Amino acid sequence: MTKQSRIFRRDFLKNTAAFTAGSLTVPYFLSSQQPVKAQAASDKLRMGCIGVGDMGRGDANGFSSLVDIVALCDVDSLHLEIAQGIKSPVKKDAYKDYRKVLERKDIDVVSIVTVDHWHTKIAIEALQAGKHVFCQKPLTLTVEENQLIRAACKKYGKVFQVGTQQRSQRDQFLLAILMIQSGLLGDIKMMTCDIGGSPVCGPIPVASVPDTLDFDFWLGQCPKVEYRATAEKARDGKADWPKNGRTHYEFRWWYEYGGGKFTDWGAHHIDIALWALNQLGDGQGPKLFKPLIAEHPVPFKDGYPTVDDRYNGSHKFHIECHFENGTIMNVVSGSPDGNGILFEGTKGKIHVNRSRIKGKPFEDIGGKLRRTEQQCLMGKCRRFKNCFLKVRLKNFTTARSSRDISRTSLTVSETAACRFPMFIRMFRR
Repeated sequence: MTKQSRIFRRDFLKNTAAFTAGSLTVPYFLSSQQPVKAQAASDKLRMGCIGVGDMGRGDANGFSSLVDIVALCDVDSLHLEIAQGIKSPVKKDAYKDYRKVLERKDIDVVSIVTVDHWHTKIAIEALQAGKHVFCQKPLTLTVEENQLIRAACKKYGKVFQVGTQQRSQRDQFLLAILMIQSGLLGDIKMMTCDIGGSPVCGPIPVASVPDTLDFDFWLGQCPKVEYRATAEKARDGKADWPKNGRTHYEFRWWYEYGGGKFTDWGAHHIDIALWALNQLGDGQGPKLFKPLIAEHPVPFKDGYPTVDDRYNGSHKFHIECHFENGTIMNVVSGSPDGNGILFEGTKGKIHVNRSRIKGKPFEDIGGKLRRTEQQCLMGKCRRFKNCFLKVRLKNFTTARSSRDISRTSLTVSETAACRFPMFIRMFRR
């Protein structure tokens, strides 16, 4: 990407907002205005995968039995080389520039699994190009960017799904939500979301950009900076990348490209906590935020880090979030129970993470709830009960009988519950 074509975030938001003038108050429930049909002659959709690092390849493999993957895109040619191993019955063309994927008329849907700061621009341009979109969490880094994507969904009438795997964990998070919404914990008074703190590192030296990586394109609308990386390596599938650096997995610890643990793990646990309370709609959620602790590994001035040779995401924090009904949600970097969510109600408490649920209410009745399908996550989620309580990933396509998306009304977060097959199901006539 040339210097002239590089767009700073504020300029991009200003320019992109032009098409959304007067339409930023988008309803939380997004739906297509027309039945969604595959553009290809066959009923099997054709997908382009934008971003095929470790997570991108994992998502592509999840889609591979449901679509024909015809295009791969990444600014690191090593990722493209590894991604050729993704199963697909058709030839997979490789691109560095995502715009080449969007230009193709034969592609119905794209997955966006790039560095976080690229999500908004690619997602909106994909919708403008007539593509349906699967985008990995976190969807955006700011509320304003989120509003722009919502407005684009409304304007262009395409299916848009955000990927967040915890919504598919039946025996942990979905069961915990079922217990809470069934009243087994009584009224929820306190929630604690332990999302961990960002790692802290010493100075990261300036280094040569790997031959396979177009670092200028990777930076995109962010300020141009020197590439930094340590000699110590980590693993990304078959590829090595610097254990401490600016790019690939480590980008999330820099506020320039991500949001630290807030957008890394916070996008998971806070989402589940709000879902459990039925607080995901417009006008819902916390009304007051109190930052009790907010420590960073580098000094800041006027909201910007003054040191640019190490991670700058917060490593120690405690944010107190207050709801209108008096419930308090604590978002913390550490707690006695460790990573996960602690729900405390008038009848008891449980702690849930990706491996288990613990607490007396679960011990008393949790096993019985796991074996039943009744009260499946309250009204709006009953239509997804097969996804939540009965079937595995390969059977999710049976969860919805209707093939006409124009008769449905789905939230961005709801659709994520069934991951890939449910997403593909929405496109078919």
